[in-house]
Amino acid sequence: MAESTDSTATVASEATTASETGAASGPTTTATTSTGDAPTTAGPTVTSLPEPTGTGPDETSTSTGPIDTGPPDSTGTAGETMGEPVDPVAAVCERWAADRTDMSEGTWSGAVAGCMAGDTGAPGRDNALRLVNLYRWLAGLPPVGHDAALNAKAQQCALMMHAEGALSHDPDMMWACYTADGAQAAMNSNISSTPGVVAVDLYMVDPGNATTFGHRRWILSSALGPIGLGSTSVNSCMWVIGGQGGGGAEWTAWPPPGVVPLAAIHVPEVPWANVDETGWTIQSNDIDVGAAQVTIRENGVDKPVKLTTLQGGFGSNSAIAMTPQGWVSEAGKTYTVQVNGVPQPFSYDVQVVACP
Repeated sequence: MAESTDSTATVASEATTASETGAASGPTTTATTSTGDAPTTAGPTVTSLPEPTGTGPDETSTSTGPIDTGPPDSTGTAGETMGEPVDPVAAVCERWAADRTDMSEGTWSGAVAGCMAGDTGAPGRDNALRLVNLYRWLAGLPPVGHDAALNAKAQQCALMMHAEGALSHDPDMMWACYTADGAQAAMNSNISSTPGVVAVDLYMVDPGNATTFGHRRWILSSALGPIGLGSTSVNSCMWVIGGQGGGGAEWTAWPPPGVVPLAAIHVPEVPWANVDETGWTIQSNDIDVGAAQVTIRENGVDKPVKLTTLQGGFGSNSAIAMTPQGWVSEAGKTYTVQVNGVPQPFSYDVQVVACP
């Protein structure tokens, strides 16, 4: 089942409808918290400035597999080439810049008139997939591909949202341009009031979804893939449920361990919200992290955070959010995250850098 959202970036487990106002660049939405329990679907919407909204499905994922290699660690010992150690900061910044060079959405070939789903322009789908895999690479997860059949259904979903001027994971049969394929995609997708490329950044910031972070958790799910990507000039749908991905990480964090561009936390394409405002997260299918005690320190100094146990089933069995209180991430600083209250306590360092 999919989760629907209200009009601010929220992931609610009950299927709700979020009407939106504004143009393709980002309709304004009202902030709400997510409701219901998993599995359900709900997605974020955004507030402040004309903000886009998005909603994401909720479903439990259970898959195991090999852990993919992510970026080199801060010691520079991973990914050596011809005996020369890799500079982890340079490697991460190079990948971040390269994968974000082309952020174009492409040109939608369909039209609301006549309910022509058309297709998203070729650069748009490729660019959206590249961003998904960029975020997964930073988090140490394997890349995913897209599926033609899922793309086609996601495209029908995007047309329905565009034609109706609303977001819902459970669209009524009376909706403009309703199709069974589009409705099926709505139940299984993150959905957004933006085109598909910028939607990826929006899902990772995930504003308005303080009790689920469903969009982010689905993108970082070990089970993700293949996905379906559909977009009009105004709305987009990303099919995420039912994947058979091979990620085997015991836990996944955002921001992740290692080198992290400041622009991945304060994303320029989402100026009305950032990860420090919405919250850092840890998710797992294997460990119950929901009741963990988490602290964050920088240079030995405690950085206060608000802990929130997140609803299960949104891309992972359990998850917890840590929202900074009175501080923001700064380039040039390393933040140590300590996780206690789990069978095997663990810690990791987040090295924030300013990429050129």
